Amino acid sequence: MRIPRRYWRNLDWPLILAVLALTAIGLVVIYSASYSQLVAAGLSPWHYVRSQLVAFGVGLVAAIVIVSIDYRVWIRWSKLIYIATMAVLGGVLFLGQTVFGSQRWIRVGPMGIQPSELAKIAIVLVLAKFFEKEENAQNLAGVGKAFLLVLFPMALILKQPDLGTAAIFVGLFFTMWYVGNGNAKHIMIAGLLVIVGSISVVILSLQGWVSIIKPYQLKRILVFLDPYSDPSGAGWNIIQSIIAIGSGGFFGKGVLNGTQSSLHFLPANHTDFVFSVIAEEFGFLGSVVVLALFVVVLWRGLHIAAVAKDTYGTLLATGATGIFFFHLIINVGMTLGFMPITGLPLPFITAGGSIMLTSLMAIAIILNVGLRRNKIMF
Repeated sequence: MRIPRRYWRNLDWPLILAVLALTAIGLVVIYSASYSQLVAAGLSPWHYVRSQLVAFGVGLVAAIVIVSIDYRVWIRWSKLIYIATMAVLGGVLFLGQTVFGSQRWIRVGPMGIQPSELAKIAIVLVLAKFFEKEENAQNLAGVGKAFLLVLFPMALILKQPDLGTAAIFVGLFFTMWYVGNGNAKHIMIAGLLVIVGSISVVILSLQGWVSIIKPYQLKRILVFLDPYSDPSGAGWNIIQSIIAIGSGGFFGKGVLNGTQSSLHFLPANHTDFVFSVIAEEFGFLGSVVVLALFVVVLWRGLHIAAVAKDTYGTLLATGATGIFFFHLIINVGMTLGFMPITGLPLPFITAGGSIMLTSLMAIAIILNVGLRRNKIMF
């Protein structure tokens, strides 16, 4: 659907500029973090940067398409998108590519796609449709049906295994349930049950009575409480990350000068622990700038959700913004030692085509809602 030129003034430029700034910072950090590793392997130091730019280009095309279509049309597509996504998630368990012990990727030509990332968009779409009807958010039967919609992809993702992404789905469910005008008492009780249930699963897994959580995931949870209980093993990543962050000082060591990164003390420095590289090479000041840009993204997303013309738009914008919030909290918390290591990427910064594509699609959803925030536009 063609958008009349006069309506483009509703496009949220602070949000767009924040995303472009984060992407530019990400390219610099990826180049610096992966430089020594790629050169040592005889590859071009621009290898990951080029891949990131390709992913950005693909994501930009997808974002333009999403923004161009009135978001109300997605109500008809959400069920089909959800079913297709679940089918692909199931296919990963049989046809997926295994990397570092996790079967999360499907190879599409030269690119590896992580369906669990795209599943976040599907969940936002289907929950927005479901909770648009206020009775579904206030009726326990309706909430139970919504939770089943979330539980199915969570089970498939835990099977990969990917505990961090599964945790995001829980966060999105509670966030959208609350915004859908759910009963606060019911939400609090459900949240308490989830916490108690999670702790029980960990305890039972430690006792060997259930196998929902993998042994290495259990070790990460235990080491999170005391990294120095296994400093050369499971605690190594957290310890090296904290050292990298602390050594950056106020202004940082500069691009390509991060010793923890270049000397390979810090693992997965262009993916999981990219924020540690930012803190080491750009210091406290650079870290604050990056966090401030994410705050702009969250602020503009919530603002658009607040001024949306209908409940469906509010839920879409809230869910899309929630994706960034939970990624930010878990990833940065992990690098600081405040949360267990989960391997969850940092949007726009971490090297990876799937997270870049998903992030730009989520931004496009937010922009779409904001673009059509007036009651009558067409």
